[in-house]
Amino acid sequence: MNKLHKIRILVVDDHFLVRMGLIGVVNLEPDMEVVGEAADGAQAVQEFNRCQPDLVLMDLRMPRFDGIWATAEIRSKHPEARILMLTTYDGDTDIHRAVKAGAQGYVLKNTSREKLIPGLRAVAAGQQWIPKEIATRLAERNIFEELTAREIQVLEQMAKGLANKEIADVFKISEHTVKGHLKNILGKLLVADRTEAVTKALQRGIIRL
Repeated sequence: MNKLHKIRILVVDDHFLVRMGLIGVVNLEPDMEVVGEAADGAQAVQEFNRCQPDLVLMDLRMPRFDGIWATAEIRSKHPEARILMLTTYDGDTDIHRAVKAGAQGYVLKNTSREKLIPGLRAVAAGQQWIPKEIATRLAERNIFEELTAREIQVLEQMAKGLANKEIADVFKISEHTVKGHLKNILGKLLVADRTEAVTKALQRGIIRL
């Protein structure tokens, strides 16, 4: 009788209890086994090189080096690597960055075991796994105009509660220029004021607190 080939999985998450939970869930499956674990992006790259897994279950947001950095790093050296991104965030900017970095799938941490396991099997088999609600987010992204790097920087200062003059001082630009950036930001995010702009940018993953 042929021995069952198990999908060899590397689990990456900076929260110990979450990582242990994921490992437990995966190891319950007869056709899967966890062959490595990591707590940040740098460790993920090291562990991938060490154990050469069939699939990486990768947390998106981690300290030092995040999952997007690690995904891009792994895929640059191992283009055949299969990576399923895992996150609590469903902002379209985060999703877009993950897919652009080379992740073939994306699941939310609040997803059920019944949805996670098929996602693992699909990505391990070379398929894409983008749940309907996440595909909708990506489609909605097309209605928004991209913000420039400077506009994102201005947004980050707004999120800290800085007024226009204070933002002007930070970047050594005029208050008039800041007002111009603010006008562009409101127009691109389709919002009416700076509070809405910050809220929308946080929801979409454009900025982080």
